[in-house]
Amino acid sequence: MIPRYSLPEMAAVWSDEARLANWLEIEVLAVEAWSELGRIPPEDARLIRERAAFTVERVLEVERVTRHDVAAFVEVVADSIGPRGRWVHFGMTSSDVLDTGLALQLRGAADLLLERLEVLLGVVKRLALQHRDTVMIGRSHGIHAEPTSFGHKLAVMAFELDRDRERLRRARETVSVGAISGVVGTYAAVDPRIEQLVCAKLGLRPEEASTQVIQRDRHAEFVSALAITASTLDRIATEIRHLARTEVREVQEPFAEGQKGSSAMPHKRNPVVSERVSGLARVLRGYAQVAFEDMPLWHERDISHSSAERVILPDATGLLHFMLSDMTWVMEGLQVDPERMRANLEADGGLFFSQKVLTSLVDRGMARDDAYGAVQRAATDAWDRGIGFRERMWEEVASAGVLSEEEFAALFHVEPYLSNLGGVFERLEKLPVEEV
Repeated sequence: MIPRYSLPEMAAVWSDEARLANWLEIEVLAVEAWSELGRIPPEDARLIRERAAFTVERVLEVERVTRHDVAAFVEVVADSIGPRGRWVHFGMTSSDVLDTGLALQLRGAADLLLERLEVLLGVVKRLALQHRDTVMIGRSHGIHAEPTSFGHKLAVMAFELDRDRERLRRARETVSVGAISGVVGTYAAVDPRIEQLVCAKLGLRPEEASTQVIQRDRHAEFVSALAITASTLDRIATEIRHLARTEVREVQEPFAEGQKGSSAMPHKRNPVVSERVSGLARVLRGYAQVAFEDMPLWHERDISHSSAERVILPDATGLLHFMLSDMTWVMEGLQVDPERMRANLEADGGLFFSQKVLTSLVDRGMARDDAYGAVQRAATDAWDRGIGFRERMWEEVASAGVLSEEEFAALFHVEPYLSNLGGVFERLEKLPVEEV
């Protein structure tokens, strides 16, 4: 990932140094497993553990000749050991190292993502509980619908983030598998116990059955979980962008001291971080498609997936890590304007009471079509003429004679719209969030 959208912790997971260090540990553990089974002398295994080494520069230098990364790595490590280096990569094939090492990187990346997601979830949960009674207009199709609370809006986001957390946890487990099964996965040159011993030391599960490579449905599931999480962040960012519009102005991104919203217009305070999150989510969703394309390989193995994964796996995990950081910054400093929310709620002259009036008329015996027509006439007239809905609606209700003026007036209160949200916030309060 380009430095602009990369954070150092995730970049370290995908560095050449970390990748080759994982390979080295796998190779040495395999030697020690062979020794435990009596195939390699214990003294040779001890010396290999002590002496095995590499430098990224030397591996890249040899690779320019071999045109094969694992072969170059094995050659460099074997040279660092001396004659006993012949035991390195004994009975193994490249994918044993590549795919098992990749599992370690994916697990490490998942841990960083889950840590960031946990922080964001905690921020959104606290903000939702803080604003549980902050009334605002709910919108459908971008048009005023009925009142909700800003806390309810945030609670919906919190539960979606919780589902993302669970998906990422499952995906982490799905990719935390290793395979040391040799050419075409038949264990013809490597004892199955080597796989079991090495994976146990690495904290991985052995793949149930591999075909020289670990099957890519695992990786597709992992990237899908990343893409879904990115889309949740996109949804939150899109909501903030809409609510920050000049005509709405109910929330606003934090604005850092010295920040400039426009090179030409000093008044601008644009939701640029939320826009960035939305843009990066589009890239990540594209990576999920590539992960699906990597699943159908030829027979027991080809490497058409390899080049794609070198791009999409570091980039997808790196982008989501960056996006989680961005969105946490936005939500931690989000500027909420309850007065503006209330003003917008009242801006349509009470049109949002239309369903309450409709259900009351039906409850009092009016045919639904007649009641709907009366409410729609009043609402349309109020909208078109810019007059109060309540006053215009009373003309219709009075002529129908089904509600007294006192009963009619009792319909026009906002509080009942939020009265049944208690269960939502009870569930939210119980939502577990770890301190990170």
